[in-house]
Amino acid sequence: MKINNIMKFMKMKKMKTISVAMLSLIFVSVSCTDEFLEIGATGSLAEAQMSTQSGIDGVLIGAYSALNGVFGSRFEGPNHWVTGSVTGGEANKGTDPGDYSSINPVQRYENDPTQGDMNNLWRGRYEGVSRANKVLALLAGEASSGVQASVKTVMEAEAKMLRAHFYFDLVKHFKNIPVFDETVAAADVSTTKNTSDAAAWTLIESDLSFAYANLPETQSQLGRVNKWAAASLLAKAYLYQKKYSEANTLFDAIIANGKTPAGAKYALLDNFAGIFNAENDNHAEAVFDVESAMNTGSTQNANYFDDLNYPYNTGSDGPGNCCGFFQPSFQMANKYRTVNGLPLLDGSHDTGANQVKTDYNIESSAAFVEDAGELDPRIDHTIGRRGIPYLDWIEHPGKDWIRSQVYAGPYSPKKYIYYKSQEGTFTDASSWTRGYSVMNYTIIRYADVLLMAAEAKILGPGDLNGALALINQVRTRAANSTYWVKNSDGTNAANYKISNYAAFADATEAINALKMERTLELSGEGHRFFDLVRWGTAKAELDAYLAYEASQGLVTKFGGASFTAGKNEIYAIPQTQMDIVNGGDEVIYTQNPGY
Repeated sequence: MKINNIMKFMKMKKMKTISVAMLSLIFVSVSCTDEFLEIGATGSLAEAQMSTQSGIDGVLIGAYSALNGVFGSRFEGPNHWVTGSVTGGEANKGTDPGDYSSINPVQRYENDPTQGDMNNLWRGRYEGVSRANKVLALLAGEASSGVQASVKTVMEAEAKMLRAHFYFDLVKHFKNIPVFDETVAAADVSTTKNTSDAAAWTLIESDLSFAYANLPETQSQLGRVNKWAAASLLAKAYLYQKKYSEANTLFDAIIANGKTPAGAKYALLDNFAGIFNAENDNHAEAVFDVESAMNTGSTQNANYFDDLNYPYNTGSDGPGNCCGFFQPSFQMANKYRTVNGLPLLDGSHDTGANQVKTDYNIESSAAFVEDAGELDPRIDHTIGRRGIPYLDWIEHPGKDWIRSQVYAGPYSPKKYIYYKSQEGTFTDASSWTRGYSVMNYTIIRYADVLLMAAEAKILGPGDLNGALALINQVRTRAANSTYWVKNSDGTNAANYKISNYAAFADATEAINALKMERTLELSGEGHRFFDLVRWGTAKAELDAYLAYEASQGLVTKFGGASFTAGKNEIYAIPQTQMDIVNGGDEVIYTQNPGY
């Protein structure tokens, strides 16, 4: 493992107890011939160097480092901006057809097994599995004889939490994956078949149950996972498997008792925008996050996976100055329409006057009248719209910040974007663009926990009142007008109106409200595609999205595209991996249906 990748995890203000000597550790991967376990290291540790507590902890830090990706592919990032948000209809791949063209078939649900970015995602997550397995093998061997039993148990719990996360990511992308733990010999890894997802879920549950039982509630080094992060990921695993009763019970415990590694009780921040501000890292809403660092010698230690996603051509007036690859969709903006403060659950947000007025194809110098209708205030913390202040930069100018409106529409992303006042302080400008922010990315945040808990209550015990309270808790935070986006004169930047639900008439209304709330609250954070798949609504929702975006003028991009049920719910097993393991007479990997 590269030294700067260890530093990525450290963020020295949070990892004070890691000695400088620890930086000399360089990770050694499990020796085998499989590409997904290979890493180009600048050096390696001999087994004897890992036979101490600090040595094993160095390998564990290497496993943490893999949370942010290993090979530098933007598909490896923890935010899943392509595989979760673009394919979930929340955002369009921006720029024009010729740039980063390998994304084009992915967004049209036409990608095939040779897509190289998906291979990098596969490799990166299995490298994380390999690193976690190495920690566990060291702890089980003679190398750990000098490690205190209590310390060993916590290290084991951390490694199992991380391994479970890597496998969770793999199973939700590819479903039918090979699963192996630290007891599988390197020579046998390449003969491990990808028969189904059952083995993955069994190991994920086992690892997370152990981590929940054995991790401490607090950590002196805030980048490390704790008991409640493990509980939250375990409850999420139950939800994905439709084990609603188990999920409901565990979510109740998390909501009642959960706290951050710093010891703060989980809570929603008063300011929705504060979640995505580097100055608030390790806040009370951060359940499980990825640490970030600047000026370490590699921008991969910052949020490298977002460097293409800032507004285009902003110059000194805006962040990044490149490149516009991640543009919120027309339909996503429409979903923030409200009537009497409530969203339009019947889908009428895409019709008539309910559609959010945009400056599509209007020159930035031309007059434009902003939308005057009711909107959920989260729209302007999530989507950059013309005429609305863009953080502390300038008002979004419209077309000047968009490379090709006819290809991806008029909007810019706004979450996880740095502020003008933070340039050079919370950004790494050591590479080709200024667009390397330094803020922790939250894999799971507390609002996500509350909404998953509400879902478990609706689909499990049928506790509609309990679900109502949780959904309204999220909406109440959004209704805090103190933190709505303001014009320079202090007035609201748009006609914001949001109300709580009075009651749910039945389970159907409740689940529809829950689905919309996850969409509005978590937009652009990489969850949407996987939500649609597990709800079984992907075909209907995504075909409607494709048709709507095409109707708004994006015909070149979406014309003729459709979602294939029974195929596109999961991604193809990368052909490179198939070729590696299927070289003999026996078929080890079988391809996913339809590919």
